Amino acid sequence: MKSLYEVLGVERTASQQEIKRAYYKLALQVHPDKNPGDEGAKDKFQQLQKVITILGDEEKRALYDQTGCVDDADLAGEVQNLHDFFRTMYKKVTEDDIEEFEANYRGSDAEKNDLKDLYKKCKGNINRLFCSMLCSDPKLDSHRFIVILDEAIAAGELKATKSYRKWAQEVSETKAPDTPLNLGGNPNKKPEADLLAVISKCRSARKEHFDSLFSSLVANYSEGESFPEPTEEEFEAARKKLERRKPAKKGKANASE
Repeated sequence: MKSLYEVLGVERTASQQEIKRAYYKLALQVHPDKNPGDEGAKDKFQQLQKVITILGDEEKRALYDQTGCVDDADLAGEVQNLHDFFRTMYKKVTEDDIEEFEANYRGSDAEKNDLKDLYKKCKGNINRLFCSMLCSDPKLDSHRFIVILDEAIAAGELKATKSYRKWAQEVSETKAPDTPLNLGGNPNKKPEADLLAVISKCRSARKEHFDSLFSSLVANYSEGESFPEPTEEEFEAARKKLERRKPAKKGKANASE
């Protein structure tokens, strides 16, 4: 019998961040928004949410580690099938795929629908909701989610639970983050433009990293020799060469583990 860890393709010692990242990689492939009309994908997505609800919650994970039992007969019977289904997907999704999905997903109607569905399943327990909610971070999204959930509650789509009210009150007493999707920000600013700005910033940060790496290599291996300053074309070619080598080294390290 396979374990829930094997379903996600992670070790039992995996950190919570590693578990959530593995969940993202699998979930975005079977997300109903990417597979319209495919009931099989929808079922797998729902089962996968049950897995992360357990492994993504420290208390539930600790209990599962001790007993090996899943308090859901339907999920317990599907563990083997889930493992077999996701086995071919473990290496298909890249970090770029996740970033692209996140850029399109956050702030979308699909995200709002998932948020409301999970609110119902978690009975207003937002801490558990964040365990299963794709591309979410309590520090970045709490204020934004309150706006969405309060609108749904006002419209009669959801019922405000005691747990939700307490959480919303605590969040409202904190400062909202300055994020691209912060609904308390500039209402005239387009989310798409903000997301492009963030992506551009990330790329600039990566470039600075590799520029620094290149300079470090020159300093370490030049042995005091004087080299003429490379042209812009030579510098860019060297940087790209280093960038291409990085994933290979990472893969080699993973293989040795």
